Amino acid sequence: METTRYRTPRSKAHERRRVWQNWDGNVTARPVRDIAPTSVEELRAVIRQAAEDGLTVKPVGSGHSFTPAAVTDGVLIRLDHLAGIRAIDRAAGTVTVDAGTRLKTLNLALAREGLSLTNMGDIMEQTVSGAISTGTHGTGRESASIAAQVRGLELVTADGSLLTCSEKGTDEERAVFAAARIGLGALGVVTAITFAVEPLFLLSAREEPMTFDQVTATFDELHAENEHFEFYWFPHTGNCNTKRNNRSAGPLAPVGRLSGWFEDEFLSNGLFQVANSLGRTVPATIPAIAKISSRALSARTYTDIPYKVFTSPRRVRFTEMEYAVPREALVETLRELKAMVDRSDLRISFPVEVRTAPADDITLSTASARESAYIAVHVYRGTPYHQYFSAAERIFTAHDGRPHWGKLHTRDADDFAKAYPRFAEFTALRDRLDPDRRFGNAYLRRVLGD
Repeated sequence: METTRYRTPRSKAHERRRVWQNWDGNVTARPVRDIAPTSVEELRAVIRQAAEDGLTVKPVGSGHSFTPAAVTDGVLIRLDHLAGIRAIDRAAGTVTVDAGTRLKTLNLALAREGLSLTNMGDIMEQTVSGAISTGTHGTGRESASIAAQVRGLELVTADGSLLTCSEKGTDEERAVFAAARIGLGALGVVTAITFAVEPLFLLSAREEPMTFDQVTATFDELHAENEHFEFYWFPHTGNCNTKRNNRSAGPLAPVGRLSGWFEDEFLSNGLFQVANSLGRTVPATIPAIAKISSRALSARTYTDIPYKVFTSPRRVRFTEMEYAVPREALVETLRELKAMVDRSDLRISFPVEVRTAPADDITLSTASARESAYIAVHVYRGTPYHQYFSAAERIFTAHDGRPHWGKLHTRDADDFAKAYPRFAEFTALRDRLDPDRRFGNAYLRRVLGD
């Protein structure tokens, strides 16, 4: 095994009392203890001490989830110091990383080693453990979520034990592996993850505007013809921006520095921030702004390494709901969403994002046992969202939708028992690993039951 180590500086573990808030600012926690352990052994001791003191324990990553999955009034665990690459095994095609490693750090380190994940989401600010635990995904015809690329896990359970699992372990280890890849923080604190990786490759991106009617009429063809296809529909318009990513033999042809800054920073972040601020203050301006925004980005093509194509900066803050529906139900679901917005008095300044994923075998994956399409609805941070999200959720639910675990929704355990064929398998495993609900909170009581 080849081993390469990238370590962040580690300081003495410390306990702090302060308020924790997520990226959007819609979730706040006030833990009794706020601790950043500097080793797995320290983490195990923290969990054992919490059990003695009768306190719950929740790990937090970058705070990019919109749900209160990480909220605790007990012990909040920051994984900042448990970060870095433990080992690269080129023969096996894997990399093992500590749980607090940011996806950005991982992607850059892998690229330096001539390696890459197969697929990734559209941002890379999250920790690897937070990303897999909530089911973070990109878009792909055949390549699935980040969690589906996991080959092994290490986690600390409620009694302080260190458990390792993979698809090649004992029956119990395979059961834990099937569930803990998207574990919602309910089964233990993930401390290390082994990902499948492959030699670094090139992606050619083709971005171009299309009308809503064009995209929906040809969606099946667009999905079948491209390895990675996604699009954005701008409410109050009939306009979409599409993106097709496919593997390329090259040559490397990245976005120019000036044009990249103009489109990705000035238009997509700077000007978009101003437009959303205006829309929040004067909602009546939103339809006109949407028409301008939907035409602002021009068609372009470029070829680069994966993380520079899959991901982009997202500096305008928002609140989000996202649902996975069966892929064959996407077009009808999206048309109903558009009809709802068109006949309502809603004013929506953020585009609706559409992506896909193949079926996988993870117990609580939104793509578990079915090919899926994702529809994400957003509002600008601080904008009222209940009316919009409630109306959208009714449509998504009517089409057997499953909500993203890290994004807003109102569903509960009774709903999920019907939506997930293996839901009881997950809750039974939780009963074995955490009978006293050391890792529980109000959100998990709602979505998993108690």
